Amino acid sequence: MLGKIILTLDAVLLLVGAPLADYNHTHIFNPRWPPHAKFHGAQTITLSVTLGLATLFYTWGPSFNSTSRPAATPAVAATQHEVQRQRTRDSLGTAAFVGSIYWLAGLAAILYPGTDGVDPEFGTPGSFPQGPAFSVVAAMAVLGAVWEQWTA
Repeated sequence: MLGKIILTLDAVLLLVGAPLADYNHTHIFNPRWPPHAKFHGAQTITLSVTLGLATLFYTWGPSFNSTSRPAATPAVAATQHEVQRQRTRDSLGTAAFVGSIYWLAGLAAILYPGTDGVDPEFGTPGSFPQGPAFSVVAAMAVLGAVWEQWTA
């Protein structure tokens, strides 16, 4: 359960993080930003929210159990149980992947030519204040899934 809680925290940060950080005067409403830069800012916000919803779905969603009938024999029941456990592990792995994409993309973005963690009017050029937070939250997504699978 702790793993699912960690994945849920990651999902909540995806749902609110980009909208809070980017839907303001430093990004979407920045008069110095050209329309296409604002387009990509809006794209980033939408991506973050969508990934947050997908992370919640794969963490808490349906078990994807293909059978609702009781097993005919104990051997069949054991097989069905193992199949269900594998589906749950797969779903949590998907939640970890989906829950870390945005943060990993943010870490990679600083490597592109001409990028910076902040615009000069809002911080120190050459700084990357998002780096530590992005690293921690990406690790949370993976840790949550691994923990949940390990303790299940």
